[in-house]
Amino acid sequence: MSISVSNVSKYYGNQAALKNVSFNIKNGQVVGFLGPNGAGKSTMMKILTGYLPASEGETKVCGFNVNENSTGFRQQIGYLPEQNPIYADMYVAEYLHFTGSVYKIPNLKNKVEEIIQLTGLTPERHKKTGQLSKGYKQRVGLAQALLPDPEVLILDEPTTGLDPNQIAGVRELIKELGKSKTILLSTHIMQEVKAICERVIIIHQGQIVADEHPDKLENMGMTKRMTIEVLFDPNPEFEQIITIPGIEKAESLGPRWLLTGHPGIDIRPAIFNFAVHNETMMLEAKPHQQSLEEVFRALTI
Repeated sequence: MSISVSNVSKYYGNQAALKNVSFNIKNGQVVGFLGPNGAGKSTMMKILTGYLPASEGETKVCGFNVNENSTGFRQQIGYLPEQNPIYADMYVAEYLHFTGSVYKIPNLKNKVEEIIQLTGLTPERHKKTGQLSKGYKQRVGLAQALLPDPEVLILDEPTTGLDPNQIAGVRELIKELGKSKTILLSTHIMQEVKAICERVIIIHQGQIVADEHPDKLENMGMTKRMTIEVLFDPNPEFEQIITIPGIEKAESLGPRWLLTGHPGIDIRPAIFNFAVHNETMMLEAKPHQQSLEEVFRALTI
């Protein structure tokens, strides 16, 4: 396992930021780590990178116990925090040479050139980092994290504040890196999860509430509650719609209705009977595919 988290809790006084969290990430997986603000994402990432000690439990990176072998595991991990700390007065290549010297990387000159090309920094290499756009600053942060050639990358909100073109560029870079490295990626952008991640872990109030493939997550609620998108003619009023037996929620989508049943109830016969008894035609009725965002909200509200 590249990452192993077992029964980890973190307390700030009497406040529990993490509560008995456990998960494993295999070599070469790209995993999305999602949760609302204050859910414990950044705390977990800081524990994984050794910036914070856990109050309870065990964390291993590439077989190294984070609490017992800081030097060993730090050589295996690259970290891009949400607030990317770079020296604004240093040139891109100069900054990477400086960082590489701290890591004591052999053959540093060639390694820096390789990383600059990999991260697409060649056009900006002679600029000071403080002169770069936010997108290129993120690339510099990724380049720094990649210099020691770590097996594991921890990326905390790597595309926050970027424009659509910058997001696309960083996203493609992460996808390419995911071919050879294990990546744990924190983000609030659901499209990013669908585009990059093969697995999603959702944390809420310090506890894991879901751990699945994105496609499976989108189908999670469908086995519990049936949701049907319906088009009537003429369109009934809300007061009529909510009289349909078994309906838990009715949402207007312009001319259509999104009707959700109580858990375990097939609401299709009741919707059909409603149309017959109210002399309205059902022009269209189809199952509603939940989006990843809808599942996320259902799990974290």
